[in-house]
Amino acid sequence: MIESKLFRWSSRCSPLLAALALGAPVAAAEEGVLDTLQMHGFLSQALVITDRNDFFGPSSSDSGSLKYTEIGANVSLRPHQDFLVAAQLLSRRAGGDGQDARPVLDYGIIDYQLHSSQQRTLGVQAGRFKNPFGFYNQTRDVAFTRPSILLPQSIYFDRTRSLGLSADGGSVYAEERLDTGTLRVKAGIGTPTTRGLEDQLFPPGMGVHVDGSTSYIGQVLYEHGNGQFTAALSAADVNLDLSSGFGDGELNFQPWILSLQYDQENWALTGEYAIRNVSLSGDIRQSDTTGESWYVQYTRRFHPDWKWLIRYDSLVTDRSDRSGTAYQAQGLGPAHARYADDITMGLQWNVTPRLLLAAEYHHIDGTGWLPLQDNPDPAETKRRWNMLLFQLSLRF
Repeated sequence: MIESKLFRWSSRCSPLLAALALGAPVAAAEEGVLDTLQMHGFLSQALVITDRNDFFGPSSSDSGSLKYTEIGANVSLRPHQDFLVAAQLLSRRAGGDGQDARPVLDYGIIDYQLHSSQQRTLGVQAGRFKNPFGFYNQTRDVAFTRPSILLPQSIYFDRTRSLGLSADGGSVYAEERLDTGTLRVKAGIGTPTTRGLEDQLFPPGMGVHVDGSTSYIGQVLYEHGNGQFTAALSAADVNLDLSSGFGDGELNFQPWILSLQYDQENWALTGEYAIRNVSLSGDIRQSDTTGESWYVQYTRRFHPDWKWLIRYDSLVTDRSDRSGTAYQAQGLGPAHARYADDITMGLQWNVTPRLLLAAEYHHIDGTGWLPLQDNPDPAETKRRWNMLLFQLSLRF
């Protein structure tokens, strides 16, 4: 099941994406500059149907919601064997009024390899880089690299996606090939992207403006042997500046993520566990909570072009108030807004190397990761709900 790993790719995957994740050369040194030019793109369209609550648009209506669309185009050029220039534009609509669909720079980096040999690689990146976060964050935009239509929402929040996706600054990476496996280290410093965060972190009526501040992220990953076992530890210190008509404040987010995967030829068992501390200070609000997230996922390829998945995903916003009863007693919202337990079953069919069809079913208890822009009044949300998704994806 090598498609499910962060750093291992099937022959169908874009070499550009693989190079960005690995910090590895794309072209041979003897090629001309224009010969190294690569361009790729992808398009995904989903139908989201829910019986209660809304997810990515009016999904609880009779016809469901088609407001989940991803269109991307990327380009790379290697002006020198040690330099890689790469960028991607992404248009993504995930509910809302459609304004988020305007194309933005998803990533744009200059990559310089300081050292490259059979034993080790060392390099630096400058620009807008993808955050090394868990197994899937660096490649989460491309449906062909995801194990399911939606990644586990307890770890890879879609409602605050921009915060975890990328940062403007610089990063370093190193790879050491050992006798028993491969060790990879990535670390970065920069300003996180904050597009659309205002509507997801605070009620629209509060009028809070969010700006990124200097933040840090890093990951250590070890892949044993030929990739049968992979372990990673990711950590970050994310800082945001808040401003509003009634005062200023700061938000600090510190997640730690342990990622494990055991991978056989036709099946894979994956799990990730996260501890997240979130603190708010200043005039807007004072709070300090520690949340907990984890999931266990089993995928199996029962045919060269078919794969199914089952996953249990759990989110608790505050470990000292797992049921949310204290939160509700303070009049801050319904108790079920502080947790979410999700049972997911999915199916993927690679019709051709460029066409993917997928379907999945979610049974959710809680609304802890429900998008606020689609559900502006938490009091009207329902604790138990079901979701069905269908997606068509193309790449070129």
